[in-house]
Amino acid sequence: MFIGSIRAASGVVAISLAALVALPVAPSALAAPDTASSGSASGSLDGSSGGASSGGGSVSSGSTIPGPLQNEHPPLPALRDDIATAGIVGEERKSEQLVRFTVASPALRRTVGVEVALPRDNSVPRPSIYALEGVDAGEDTSGWVTMGGVPKFFADKNVNVVMVNGGVSGMYTDWDRADPGVGLHKWETFVTGELSPLMDARLKTNGVKSLMGASMGAQGAMMLATRHPEMYRGIAVFSGCYSTTDDLGRLSVLATVSSRGGDPANVWGEFAGPEWAAHDSLRNAEALRGKDIYVSVASGLPGRYETPDLADYSRRVVIGGSIEAAANACTHRLQSRLRDLNIPATFDFEPRGTHAWIYWENQLSKAWPTLARSLGLA
Repeated sequence: MFIGSIRAASGVVAISLAALVALPVAPSALAAPDTASSGSASGSLDGSSGGASSGGGSVSSGSTIPGPLQNEHPPLPALRDDIATAGIVGEERKSEQLVRFTVASPALRRTVGVEVALPRDNSVPRPSIYALEGVDAGEDTSGWVTMGGVPKFFADKNVNVVMVNGGVSGMYTDWDRADPGVGLHKWETFVTGELSPLMDARLKTNGVKSLMGASMGAQGAMMLATRHPEMYRGIAVFSGCYSTTDDLGRLSVLATVSSRGGDPANVWGEFAGPEWAAHDSLRNAEALRGKDIYVSVASGLPGRYETPDLADYSRRVVIGGSIEAAANACTHRLQSRLRDLNIPATFDFEPRGTHAWIYWENQLSKAWPTLARSLGLA
């Protein structure tokens, strides 16, 4: 969602002030609809996915973050032409219940790290959760491992948690073209077509899968769920934006991509074209029917972890708070859309909290009943 989260562990803010100064959003676009009714935030989707605009919307390819305001660009992974078949080519045991696989991907033309939090008991096949993260997804490890609390929380759960490493600004989707700024992105093909069968075979799973994601990973997880409804039984997402064709959803995509030096024109082709609509989870929400769904977001107001003695207090409150407020508006639109379609879902709107890992870690216990039900573990 937008341009990531605040990495409190290192004191490095993984978001840019450019989100606020380079991408103007009308107050009406950020206003959350009345939670007591479905309102106009979803309504008919003939012309838009969230009621903020019609047709292509007013946010265009020109609404990108200028170079001087972009975050640091990570080095691009080297591409290879000798990977013909997807396969596990390396395995590292990081702890008793955490293993990191190296996976060769023809789609991505390189090797990719995949960390898996294992259940204590591997004597029988288990279901799996695929966990996606934010815009700064690292090549060496997942934020779900270092900041999101997955190893500790899932230590006593009978499930494999599969965490993909890498994919800065990629949104876990297939881009039309390789991008000189952020590289080659074919993550949908990798996750659904290459990685899934490898994990099922190596981990001896029972084939049951659900999705989990935060920030950019929330939008990516929702897109995968709507585009591959036969593959996933449930989804838990935190602080995301789920449209791509209304102004607020388009803004989220453009900021996520351009904040790390990517060109949004390389993602799904022409703005307002068919592929933008095909990746809009509000427009395609009918595919979520029958799934167990958990969605959370905070208000953006300072919460219990934003204390004045925090080193990055002002940036966390101003930037992280603003991004979370926008995610709140996006989440209300998703709620209205699912209500209009009579698709059951659990929504948790926290009264306080910013766009930061500590809040998503806290959400794991709230999301678990929904995930467990989807996996047949409730």
